[in-house]
Amino acid sequence: MTEPSINREEGILGFNERVLAQARDQRVPLLERLRFISIVSNNLDEFFEVRIAALQKSIRDHSLLALDGEQQLDALTRRAKSLIEAQYALLQDEIFPALEAQGIRLFLQDSWTPQIRQWAHSVFESEVEPLLTPIALDPAHPFPRILNKSLNFIVELSGTDAFGRAAEVAIVQAPRALPRVLKMPEELSAPYQGMMLLSSIVQGFVQDLFPGMEIRGVHQFRVTRNSDISVDEDEVSDKRDALADELVERNFGDPVRLEVSSRIPDRLVRLLRELFELPARDVYRVPGFVNLMRLAQIIDLVDRPDLKHPGFVPSRPHVLGSDDIFSTLRERDILLHHPYESFAPVVDFLGSTATDPNVIAIKQTVYRTGSDSVLMRALETAARAGKEVTVIVELMARFDEETNINWADRLEKAGAHVVYGVVGLKTHAKMALIVRREGGRLKRYAHLGTGNYNPRTATLYEDFSLLTADEHLCADVHEVFRRLTGVGVARRLNDLLQAPFNLHGRILEAIKGEIAQARAGKPAYIGAKVNALTEARIIQSLYEASQEGVKVDLVVRGVCSLVPGLGSKDCPIRVRSTIGRFLEHSRLFCFHAGGREEVFLSSSDWMERNFFRRVELAFPIKDPALKARVLQEGLRIHFEDREGSWVMREDGTYEPRTAVDGALPHAHLHLMQAIPQV
Repeated sequence: MTEPSINREEGILGFNERVLAQARDQRVPLLERLRFISIVSNNLDEFFEVRIAALQKSIRDHSLLALDGEQQLDALTRRAKSLIEAQYALLQDEIFPALEAQGIRLFLQDSWTPQIRQWAHSVFESEVEPLLTPIALDPAHPFPRILNKSLNFIVELSGTDAFGRAAEVAIVQAPRALPRVLKMPEELSAPYQGMMLLSSIVQGFVQDLFPGMEIRGVHQFRVTRNSDISVDEDEVSDKRDALADELVERNFGDPVRLEVSSRIPDRLVRLLRELFELPARDVYRVPGFVNLMRLAQIIDLVDRPDLKHPGFVPSRPHVLGSDDIFSTLRERDILLHHPYESFAPVVDFLGSTATDPNVIAIKQTVYRTGSDSVLMRALETAARAGKEVTVIVELMARFDEETNINWADRLEKAGAHVVYGVVGLKTHAKMALIVRREGGRLKRYAHLGTGNYNPRTATLYEDFSLLTADEHLCADVHEVFRRLTGVGVARRLNDLLQAPFNLHGRILEAIKGEIAQARAGKPAYIGAKVNALTEARIIQSLYEASQEGVKVDLVVRGVCSLVPGLGSKDCPIRVRSTIGRFLEHSRLFCFHAGGREEVFLSSSDWMERNFFRRVELAFPIKDPALKARVLQEGLRIHFEDREGSWVMREDGTYEPRTAVDGALPHAHLHLMQAIPQV
């Protein structure tokens, strides 16, 4: 078997290089270019917190050969540092000058007038200094515990204090309660819309924290820690309590990266390295302030709509003209393509459970729903009203664990049945089931989706939703909920494919079916859109399909371990990655299937973990018109895109799509215009 030749870590960095390319694209509105820079920083934080942390741990635990692991870490570090260097160069050479030309300026200390300094000092005295605790390093003041990704300053001192103590180094931790960017008064910053970083204010007046001492230097630093959480589910009696205990320690996991400002003296870097026990490789010197993620706050503070994406109001399908969504569903399925179509019908569908007297039960999965969720509040209300509410809460949704614990607690107190899925498996499937009493009998309705039950991200992420009263699909959803809440043998499902049971096997069977069609000289086609493609057996089967003459089209937003050049030269595999205004998030796959054209939407990426360590679903689209929509809007448009699509070369590297006469503009823009506004 040919092994995938692009590992996941390389793929993550490659994806972020493509995201950064959007920040370089002058066709993108200026403030949105700044947003892409901050997105890369956020993505890199998670990359170090999870992927690099796991690699370092594997080396320490000897589960990976030290030499191989170190070589891999060296290569990833070089590539990450190159990406970060490109970020800062783009920001300082292009973005900041362009913003200033547009009347938007970030006032750093070297540009302060006496009046600006006076204002900044008043902010420091009234808002900042009361929250600071300067800590001089000596035997009585050990090095403080530094929170993951927190902003800190290391201060070089000389002199003697009131107690006769000589101090050389102190640590100041920026208060987490304050915004990292402040908007300046217009009369001070005119003719600019002026912004100032909290770090500039702290550094500008750090002398006030050490009266009578000489400040020889003030330098920013930030440490990134291992933030992955593991709970041995076989060893705990209460998963929620065990996870809550782990969350307390997440901010103090093993250090994996140290970011410092470039002007910091080597002796202070050595001190920090020793304190965090990090090798020189894991130190990242940056030419300016650390943590570009905070620059995203500028976008919200600046009132310049002309420098942002134009406002967009999602459409609402004509078929939903009736106030009674259930009567519509009894006649037909409803397909929604977010964010081009509103998520509001899903909110209305699920939210109606709280007030509809005919609804007697609702079941729903929760993976990422947000801390202030109208849907979760509706479930609370429904439970308090005496309806049968069952919620499968995935506690191990990375970085949403605390939010989900809080919702689980609230729902239980309201009287809902809350369970945490299956030990050893994450429940990643997106499904809900409503049971109504209609005409003396029970009628079921379901929602199945590729995205989370989060109205906010539904305006930013591209996803599909299916609302249906199809008896077979609803019966399948009911059966999956039974599997998750109870015990027993898994009954055969009518239409749904479910991981970890048959999803992987059915995809392999379908690929083999297309190979058989091609060998018989008949049309054969495989199309898929996923966020990541890394599962070795699927990749090997796609290589074989290509070599047998099956046309294979893949849209892979992020990590793709398949290399097109290992397919057939006569029938090459086509791989696209689309980056743009919205985050491509939906998963779909289709097969020609002898002309039947089988089309599935799914919550599952084509990764080993999704097939075997998660509860995932793939659901068929049965209506021919809806099939056509999914294939065109979800798959084919990415091969017609002339602006936002990246083409994977034969060697696995990417290049921007070259403009082709007759090709569509950016897929996102086209769909915003093509799906009618209602």
